Amino acid sequence: MTTDKRAARTIAVLLLLQMAAGPIVNFALLRPVLAAPGFLENAATHSLQIAVAVVIGLAMVAATVGIAIAALPVFRPHSQAMAYWLLALATVGLAVAVFENIGVLSMLSLSQAYAKADSANADLFKTLSVVVTAPRNWAHYVGLICGGSVAFVLYGTLFRFALVPRVLAGFGIVAALLEIIAVAMPIFGQRIIFPMIAPLGLAHLSLAIWLIAKGFAEREPVTLDAHE
Repeated sequence: MTTDKRAARTIAVLLLLQMAAGPIVNFALLRPVLAAPGFLENAATHSLQIAVAVVIGLAMVAATVGIAIAALPVFRPHSQAMAYWLLALATVGLAVAVFENIGVLSMLSLSQAYAKADSANADLFKTLSVVVTAPRNWAHYVGLICGGSVAFVLYGTLFRFALVPRVLAGFGIVAALLEIIAVAMPIFGQRIIFPMIAPLGLAHLSLAIWLIAKGFAEREPVTLDAHE
């Protein structure tokens, strides 16, 4: 198996694993914890569930770094700049995910302390819950923006050098931009527009299927210039 074919299949498998892990973390594991009346009351009784969510969540974002590393030998002959931008953004995303999941564990610790505390201190814990929750939530949104940025560079590179059909890569570029806009809405005081996220999932699925079936197109490198 050639390096390009191995890289294509690695990227495809990691994309599929991410797509499977995302709903598990956000909707199966963390949703009950964050549901009414809130994490302060719920998290302590779901400590194992939260620990599993943290591990899977970190592995899911680490897979993005794996995708960037797998893409390096394919992208670098065409553009070192784009190859390393992909890796840099993926690494930043992993750092943000670490911070976010530390926040999740801090929320768990606060919930466990709340469960043991006197009811007279309930108001104090309610105030502390805001202080603990806000950094985690903002890190979550920033992490999603990083993920969309990684996808934008990935599909942008695929499009520029026609390593997959440009229709597929172009759809991925548009889908990545829609995802970035959607998840950035809370920064401006608005709700996430979830329908705008769906196209990126479809783009990832299409790319994964294509890479498994066809791999990357065999193209002569356009340039070896590190600044390209």
